[in-house]
Amino acid sequence: MGNTKLDEIISANGSNRKSIIPILQEIQSIHNYLPQETLRYVSEKMNIPLIDLFSIASFYSSFSLTPRGEHLVQVCLGTACHVRGAHRVLDETKKKLHIEPDETTENQKFTLKTVNCLGACALGPIVVVDDNYHGNTRAQKVNAILAEYKNSNNNGNNTSE
Repeated sequence: MGNTKLDEIISANGSNRKSIIPILQEIQSIHNYLPQETLRYVSEKMNIPLIDLFSIASFYSSFSLTPRGEHLVQVCLGTACHVRGAHRVLDETKKKLHIEPDETTENQKFTLKTVNCLGACALGPIVVVDDNYHGNTRAQKVNAILAEYKNSNNNGNNTSE
């Protein structure tokens, strides 16, 4: 992303402290993470210490300081999901993707995260891919869920089959 685009984002959101989160959200939506060089530019342009931007980016789990895959897979390990077998769902997801939580597949297609609660306890165990909730997930359903996204254009709609 060029500095002109960053200037547009800052200008559109306002260059004050209360605009930091929307600015970071917009940057992340473009890159799928917050590149360090981009944060440096925003810091200088807005006259906000870089450490403040890093503090915000590391506090909120929706932000990532490392590159993420095209699809974010979140497996809930909250109490309701846990007692309904979320650990088996997580194990199967790790096995199918060949990664551990907080890692990204080699082809940059998937990043796996675990979360403590997604607020949909009645649907547990729950897996969220991007913004799509897959409730009552069993280990046997993991492959089908992931298949929806393997050849997709970032929205879960399989476009090549």
